[in-house]
Amino acid sequence: MNVTLKKGKGIGMEKTKGTIESEVSKALTHWEKTYLGRGSVSVKSDILRDMVIVTLRGILTAAEYTVCLDKEGLLSVKEHRNSLVESGLDDLKEIILTITGEEVVSFHTDLSTQTGERVMVFKLSGDLQSKLC
Repeated sequence: MNVTLKKGKGIGMEKTKGTIESEVSKALTHWEKTYLGRGSVSVKSDILRDMVIVTLRGILTAAEYTVCLDKEGLLSVKEHRNSLVESGLDDLKEIILTITGEEVVSFHTDLSTQTGERVMVFKLSGDLQSKLC
C-alpha cells in the first residue's frame, strides 16, 4: 500500500496511508500551536476516498467551556474559533498539498462546544485512498 507522490515534498518518495495520516496530524498540531497559539490534546487523521478527515480533541480552554454554558456564549465561541481557523485556510491547504500531493478543492469544519472536539474535512482533487491501495 505505497504511493509515489507527484507533487509537494513527496516527490519520488513512497509513502503509506498511515505515514501520510501521521504527517497530517503532526503538521496540523504544529500549525495550531504556531498560528492559533495553542494545540489540541490529540489529533487523528484519516484518509477516506478523496477526503482527509481530521479530528482534534481538547481544543477549548476552561474559560471557553464556561462561556458555552448559555446559547449566546456557545454561538460566540463557535463563531470566533471558526473565524480563526478559516483565516488560516491558505496555510492548511498548502500543508495538505505538500503532504498528500493533492489540491484541496473544499474545506469543511465544525466544533462541538460540549466535547471540545473539532472535525476538519479536506476534500481533495483526486481519490488519494485508491492511489494508496
